Amino acid sequence: MSAEEWESPALAYNRDTLPFPENRVPPVPSVRRLTWDELDPARHPFVWDEDEEAALSALIREWVPPVLSGMDGWWQGESWCAHQVDAIIRERYGSWARGWNWCHRHGGVIGSWVTGADSVTTPDETAARAVAALLEWRAWLERLAEIFEELAPPPEASPEERSWHLERASVRLVTRVLDSGAEGGWQGMAALTMTWFLISTGLDPAEAERAVETAIGGRFESWTDPGSMLIDSVGEDLAVSLTGRLPYQDHRERAALEEFHDRAFPGRGLSGRGSHDRRR
Repeated sequence: MSAEEWESPALAYNRDTLPFPENRVPPVPSVRRLTWDELDPARHPFVWDEDEEAALSALIREWVPPVLSGMDGWWQGESWCAHQVDAIIRERYGSWARGWNWCHRHGGVIGSWVTGADSVTTPDETAARAVAALLEWRAWLERLAEIFEELAPPPEASPEERSWHLERASVRLVTRVLDSGAEGGWQGMAALTMTWFLISTGLDPAEAERAVETAIGGRFESWTDPGSMLIDSVGEDLAVSLTGRLPYQDHRERAALEEFHDRAFPGRGLSGRGSHDRRR
């Protein structure tokens, strides 16, 4: 048979139709496009015990390649495995779990998982890292829900009082993201957290997103601690844009609330002082 007559045999399978976990689970938006309703722990129960941990770990171990690609193989096997693990987790727990692998390196709050190249090793180690990352993400959301409730303006608040609460919430939430360990692109998580908070108070999602984007206005930079003065300024701009009023200027009028917030949210010392130590 001549070279011209020889044809490469057709593949007997289509990788996209094989029963891989990632082929079973429909694609979902980035966690950056999810609303608070899709993430709120109160709307998405999560039961975790030793049996559930064992079940999830077994599912993950099954998809860890027996031989890793490593640098020479451009980590293709590890990357493929990470996609399968992501699909397993989303299929089992739903959309709220979408952020389980948003790691510190990429501006997220997860320290237990980085990428396939970094986190996929042996079946046991890979499963342990994925489980820890999932629990880390769930704990973040659950604490965030508690903080949202603590920071929310009371229903009877006047516009000026509401402004104070919104400014304080913005400062606390930005500081919390910085404290989480988020690195490159941390400002994306900060903006999302502020947006989710506003949505939790009843603000329309599109309006909340616009208000946060306008308030930050490109002033937060990747890999850079903005310092307390800039964080304060963004918080005030957000509050004024949503209420038309400046927050109370005399902290003595809100001494009890200041004390409550200082106990509940101890600052990390941005620019040499606690982010809560901001008396006007």
